[in-house]
Amino acid sequence: MTRPPAVAGTFYPADEQTLTRQIERCIDADVEKQPCIAAISPHAGYIYSGSIAGELFSSITIPPTVIILAPDHRALPVPFALSPADTWRTPLGEVEIDKELGAAIAERLPSVKYDAAPHAHEHSAEVQVPFLQYFRPDVKIVPIVMSEHNYEPLVDLGSCIAECVRGTDTIIIASSDMTHFENADTAKQMDDLALEQVLKLDALALHRIVIINKISMCGFAPSVAMITAAVKLGAKNAQLVRYGNSGDVTGDFSSVVGYAAVRIY
Repeated sequence: MTRPPAVAGTFYPADEQTLTRQIERCIDADVEKQPCIAAISPHAGYIYSGSIAGELFSSITIPPTVIILAPDHRALPVPFALSPADTWRTPLGEVEIDKELGAAIAERLPSVKYDAAPHAHEHSAEVQVPFLQYFRPDVKIVPIVMSEHNYEPLVDLGSCIAECVRGTDTIIIASSDMTHFENADTAKQMDDLALEQVLKLDALALHRIVIINKISMCGFAPSVAMITAAVKLGAKNAQLVRYGNSGDVTGDFSSVVGYAAVRIY
């Protein structure tokens, strides 16, 4: 079973050549790459956040397998949804699902379920895939769409992932945009609060800061699970690759969405 693209033609081009050209405008082919344990990447349309995602993916080594932790924007009642598909298709071709790793995660943590519905129209995992394909055409992915926001289940997921990937060449990508629909100055202030905890690799503090300050970081739950896993896998450092907002593209800074790329190693 193949999952067709849901947002090709809207979030990114539906034509292979046009998509390739847009990715190439977003990346730096000459930057030195480094291996990472995990990362945060934005998931807006490529015209808005593609250059920030591209800067991240340009700077990291893409391993054979990538776990993508992505927020559910439709609030479907599945805490952690694994894609049951065998492959995902984008305009750049088909990418294989690492079924063995997905099964290991689902077996270890019962709250992880196979469910196609949360993936069918969700963009937050899909928009990461063309960048991964561009840099590593043979990449395998494990996309998990998340509706759970409570801290303990997120830690359980992160701990489970760490145990399942320990000793393998795998990276964990948390898909997240930052503050939504505030003026640029306010968005930056709110996002600095959240990113400070990300850069400290403090999953609990990130969760608390986002909840207490009502920061509209849509992928904070994936980020909490990702940081949990990364720390258990030995991560010691986090680096902000780039921060920006939609106003950098539109020129309207009165109501923006913030974007950040972070690499963890």
